[in-house]
Amino acid sequence: MAASVVSLGVMTEIREFHIAVDDADIDELRARLARTRWTDQVVGAGARYGDDVAEVQELARYWAEEFDWRAVEARLNAFPQFVTEIDGTNVHFLHVTSPKPDALPLLLIHGWPGSVMEFVDVVEHLRQDHHLVIPSIPGFGFSGPTTRTGWHSGRVAGAFAELMARLGYRRYGVHGNDAGAIIAPQVGQADPEHVAGVHVTQIFSFPSGDPAEMEGLTEDDYRRLGVLQNFWESMSGYAKLQQSRPQNVAFALVDSPVGQLAWTMQLMGEPAVTKDFLLANVSIYWFTATAGSSARLYYEDAHREDQPAEPTTVPMGVAVFPDDFQSIRRFAERDHRNLVHWSEFETGGHYSGHDSPELLAGDLKVFFAKM
Repeated sequence: MAASVVSLGVMTEIREFHIAVDDADIDELRARLARTRWTDQVVGAGARYGDDVAEVQELARYWAEEFDWRAVEARLNAFPQFVTEIDGTNVHFLHVTSPKPDALPLLLIHGWPGSVMEFVDVVEHLRQDHHLVIPSIPGFGFSGPTTRTGWHSGRVAGAFAELMARLGYRRYGVHGNDAGAIIAPQVGQADPEHVAGVHVTQIFSFPSGDPAEMEGLTEDDYRRLGVLQNFWESMSGYAKLQQSRPQNVAFALVDSPVGQLAWTMQLMGEPAVTKDFLLANVSIYWFTATAGSSARLYYEDAHREDQPAEPTTVPMGVAVFPDDFQSIRRFAERDHRNLVHWSEFETGGHYSGHDSPELLAGDLKVFFAKM
């Protein structure tokens, strides 16, 4: 990936960034896909044990024969991109400015196994009214790999607050999805004097174990708890492994594109996610070899000594989509004392910036207009 230096006055150096994967790397990917040693599968099992082999095989064929990585490059390169070193690591980001000089800047933070691709469909809906800063989380994609310990979500939040300061933004809003929804509130805690508000698509607040907390929960609250319980029992193996042995995962994923594909599919296989969106994200991890360093975010969060304990106080908003994590208001209000905005939508999934960009952008506009 090529980069050149731009002068930004007294600010710490920020370099222009341009994605240009070598032809040889694309050829190697296709060769590896062609040499895949396929696993067996129990007859008639479908996806009971994990990703269905036939489905993965078809996606691998599409990746090798039809997917256009150069189109992904062109789409990302159409946006101004930069890198800057913060806390010893390079941070990559898209920076799209509004024609309105006094527009409120928004920091948009993706999750795992996503990337900045989560927000490319939202840009056109927001760029008239907001400056947009869309970073790759340290250790993810073009902000990786990280090479030192301690890159937990709180440290990422501090790095992103520093990024906004380097760009000269004295007041800004924050939005996050997935891991970004964990990082975003911590940006508000790290930089409360400059953060106007925090908007997320999930609030990861759970019962504390106090029986009194459960009194008065509605039927819908219990339905949501059931959704969360089902996810934890049937879909959370990736999180447990990445929290405990991320390096073991890395050996397989960095060496096998089909391994990377299948590992990503378990969280990106919902019907609303297109093949090209899925493979754009998988390709970013593959070409940057960041499967391991991105997985370490889970380990670092599970083992950090300074776990967030105090409720957040900056204005907070959430957009809840039906085919996604189901936030529960009572527990959310316990952990976020200034929860001022709660939207429920009838359509949309975990990657709402991809499958429902107009809905997400509209909710962001409504929330930040209040700020």
